[in-house]
Amino acid sequence: MAPTKDTMFRSADMSLTQLYISNEIGREVVSGLGELGVMDFRDLNSETTAFQRTFTQEIRRLDNVERQLRYFHSQMDKASIPMRSIYDFNNSFTSPSATEIDELADKSGHLEERIKSLNESYETLKKREVELTEWRWVLREAGGFFDRARGQTEEIRHSLDDDDAPLLQDVEQNGQGEAAGDRSFSVMNIGFVAGVIPRERIAAFERILWRTLRGNLYMNQSEIPEPIINPENNEESSKNVFIIFAHGKEIIAKIRKISESMGADLYSVDENSELRRDQIREVNSRLSDLASVLRNTKSTLDAELTAISRNLAAWMVIIKKEKGTYQTLNKFSYDHQRKTLIAEAWAPTNSLGLIKSTLADVNDRAGLSVPTIVNQIKTTKTPPTYFKTNRFTLAFQTIIDAYGTIKYREVNPALPAIVTFPFMFAVMFGDAGHGVILLSAALAMIYFERRLQRSKLDELFSMIFYGRYIILMMGIFSIYTGLLYCDAFSKELPWFKSMWVWEKRGDGYGATRVEGHTYPFGLDYRWHETDNDLLFSNSYKMKLSILLGWCHMTFSLMWSLVNSRYFKTPIDIWGNFVPGMIFFQSIFGYLSFTIVYKWSIDWVARGVNPPSLLNMLIYMFLSPGTLEKGVEPLYPGQAAIQAILVLLALFCVPVLLFLKPFYLRWEHNKARGLGYRGIGESSRVSALDGDDDEGPHLNGNGNGRESFGDDEDGMAMITEDIGHGEEHEEFDFGEIMIHQVIHTIEFCLNCVSHTASYLRLWALSLAHQRLSIVLWDMTMKNAFGFTGIPGAIIMVVVFYMWFMLTVAVLCVMEGTSAMLHSLRLHWVEAMSKHFIGDGVPFEPFSFKVLLEEDPVE
Repeated sequence: MAPTKDTMFRSADMSLTQLYISNEIGREVVSGLGELGVMDFRDLNSETTAFQRTFTQEIRRLDNVERQLRYFHSQMDKASIPMRSIYDFNNSFTSPSATEIDELADKSGHLEERIKSLNESYETLKKREVELTEWRWVLREAGGFFDRARGQTEEIRHSLDDDDAPLLQDVEQNGQGEAAGDRSFSVMNIGFVAGVIPRERIAAFERILWRTLRGNLYMNQSEIPEPIINPENNEESSKNVFIIFAHGKEIIAKIRKISESMGADLYSVDENSELRRDQIREVNSRLSDLASVLRNTKSTLDAELTAISRNLAAWMVIIKKEKGTYQTLNKFSYDHQRKTLIAEAWAPTNSLGLIKSTLADVNDRAGLSVPTIVNQIKTTKTPPTYFKTNRFTLAFQTIIDAYGTIKYREVNPALPAIVTFPFMFAVMFGDAGHGVILLSAALAMIYFERRLQRSKLDELFSMIFYGRYIILMMGIFSIYTGLLYCDAFSKELPWFKSMWVWEKRGDGYGATRVEGHTYPFGLDYRWHETDNDLLFSNSYKMKLSILLGWCHMTFSLMWSLVNSRYFKTPIDIWGNFVPGMIFFQSIFGYLSFTIVYKWSIDWVARGVNPPSLLNMLIYMFLSPGTLEKGVEPLYPGQAAIQAILVLLALFCVPVLLFLKPFYLRWEHNKARGLGYRGIGESSRVSALDGDDDEGPHLNGNGNGRESFGDDEDGMAMITEDIGHGEEHEEFDFGEIMIHQVIHTIEFCLNCVSHTASYLRLWALSLAHQRLSIVLWDMTMKNAFGFTGIPGAIIMVVVFYMWFMLTVAVLCVMEGTSAMLHSLRLHWVEAMSKHFIGDGVPFEPFSFKVLLEEDPVE
């Protein structure tokens, strides 16, 4: 029997397949299947550590190559060299041969050594350049330091040979310092230390020196006007030049240690001015030679990185694919006798033909006479859930999958959500003008879709772009509901003739209904800015939200019937669906009916006040069979019908509680009484049905029926029946009863709370409309009060302010709020009526998915 066509209504039909692959072409087969991306491989070596698996060495080598490629990328970023985009390549990067991978690994290793050597040489030269630059600044400032230092040594009151004599004395301006100032520092036993220190440490440096040496020093320092670039991290830092004079060798040695501990760089300076000038000339000459060498080294390094950048993206894609191939191969079991790889994988049944043709192509290219054998297994294991999506449906499916994975072959809530999700949003958003903004933004993202996909987007905009088709639908439905509300940027839309005419009545005006005319579409625009506009729209939208909630929940509850019929569980129909539906319709279906019936009656013509539906619902349960005193009945026989509905609702509660558990117990006891073996008690256990299996052997060993044959593509095909019974846990009546009690309580309470939850449709619609009116009144309405040239200028400024606030507050913030509320209505209020959600996600080995999860930038 041919498999059914895959649709979004139910998950795709899945098959558990076994592959028997020759070890010689294992890598090529997995690479070809990775390009297809339709097989979810099971790990047959789950008890084996990563270090004990077959292809660990290959993965380690590829990890090293990947590290080298990331190193090249980091060096290109450091040198501001752009990498050639992956989209500039014409080929699809099909898997290269093993020899080409080896050549790439060797080439990457040689290039790494070359780049590291050039990088180290460049950094060494750069450090030397920084040292020479700092030394030049020290030599430049030294002359002034020495002159100022000699001025402070006029009064030396102790012996010049005494190392403990204090250096700094109070200067007495008595004209006796000239002889002392002409003396050499060495003759006076005065030493000095010169160097460069970071500017942020100079204050702490001075305090430490002062406290340590008790003031027996003289220090001069000045700022270097240009920033010094650190070659290790390319960060700029500000530094100061300093020279410290002190008396005695021990103090000089202590100053050197303190300077080095504070991160200062010390340099030699001659106190003789002629020799200092020679030092400056020598430093300038060395800096000039060093700059030439640096330019050559930098140009060589940039040339190497530029050459690498042309192919780096392709190399990274190839290595990622190759690494993913070997990681998948490590999931396979290995038959040492036949030198065959054995794999198990889930695949869509409709893709089996494509898989077989791909395997045949790989065999033909390899020139092997032994075909790759495909073994399709019938098993009781739960298949993974897979829905084939496109660009339009992907985002809708994602928001459903975020709540939970759909059970295999269960009705997919994402299909109706394509309509209901944006419609619920639009009921709360409800403004044609704001809908146009959303629609325009979505159309712009769709028009520039390819360009935006290839560009690097920030996290927030990336999320918005991912949901561009959701925004498209929300914009379309918002325009529709905005037209129904006759609302665009909080202003009315007078497209049709109104059914109300304003007439003068005494001191004011009043509205009179035009006989025989009804406004053709939506609300009459005359309701805008009337005294009772809010009262009317509140009543209308509140009741409308109840009706929409009843429709949505009834629609969702019907899917539980569809699921039960598909999975052939009639007890779920009679034990859950039927009493649940009767309970829900007896209360809230009746409330929805009364709302519509009340709208259809002309109470003015009857000359009576319409009854309150809220009071009617309260009295329906507090006093069954009676109506509120002094209130006109809604319809004849209302009290009797309400009493019947209450009895029906109360009768459904014990049915919900007891029917399913006691039926399951009766069914279990009946099976035991007839002598049938309990489910899951088969004495034969297949190796395939366990998670710790080694995989079946080719000969079957009597554990199933095998049939060999060749299909039309020339591929060997095996069909094997393994296990016909389902695996169930032991029957536990107490557990089932507790589960049913919880389900009954939740269902009955949720019928009340979920119906009330749909009132958010009214509340958010009201809030959005009021906020839009307030924004218009505070901006554009005031701007219209100005005339002339100042009025034109004010109008332009206020318009831009109004438009930016409209987009930021009403479209983005209010839109996000309405979207989240619509999401809650689907996840909680709707999906709880039918969603099972205990499925296993389909995670195929796909190069496309692999590159999307870890993109090459």
